[in-house]
Amino acid sequence: MSHPLATRRVLAGSVFALFLSVGVAGTLASKPLSGFTPDKGSFKILVNGQQAGKEDFDIGPGGGNGDWIAHGASDITTPAGTTHVTGTLELRDDGTPVRYEWSTQGAKKAGATVTFNGPVASIELHVPGARPFTQQLTFSSPKIVILDNNLYYQYAVLAHIYDWEKKGPQTFSVLVPQENTPGTITVESLGSQDVDGKKLDELSVKTEDLEVDVYLQGPRVVRIVAPSANAEIVRQ
Repeated sequence: MSHPLATRRVLAGSVFALFLSVGVAGTLASKPLSGFTPDKGSFKILVNGQQAGKEDFDIGPGGGNGDWIAHGASDITTPAGTTHVTGTLELRDDGTPVRYEWSTQGAKKAGATVTFNGPVASIELHVPGARPFTQQLTFSSPKIVILDNNLYYQYAVLAHIYDWEKKGPQTFSVLVPQENTPGTITVESLGSQDVDGKKLDELSVKTEDLEVDVYLQGPRVVRIVAPSANAEIVRQ
């Protein structure tokens, strides 16, 4: 079931998907909350210090089948052109996913809907000019982390799922929807850190061959660092 390469693709498969830096006011870190907090904003995506894209996101109370809806839309620029990626996640207050939809427009066009029934994820992929492709994946737990390519708001969901009372290393099933591939990640709190004069809570996110550091102030993700990708995402 474990497929660390799939998670590597979500974090580094698109070179731009690995650094998240959000500038927020305040100097004291506070413990992340147990429930989601509505949030809305934009991230500037940097690679080697140069802007390579932008993401707009919105996390708020949901309707229908989910308690919350988290949505992101990114524009990523490469030598081949600009790719527009969107992802909408419906989930329970405890972080359990209910439904996820993504689409990508650019040199390649595709989209899919993923519905969750307990630990089973049912995927229907749509590609222009081809019949819909369906697939089912079964995980060890219904609490599945969604980490999709070029969509960074999903790290807030990951931070919410992490048990801050228990702390220590915690392993989660993860789905990379644009890859239709399951994997695992290990997340661990590294405590409070002094970052640019601010006290932030740090989470280490690891696969077999990649490590990403996620920084939070209260319930808000304010930075993600992955030195091997030399990428950064800054909240505007």
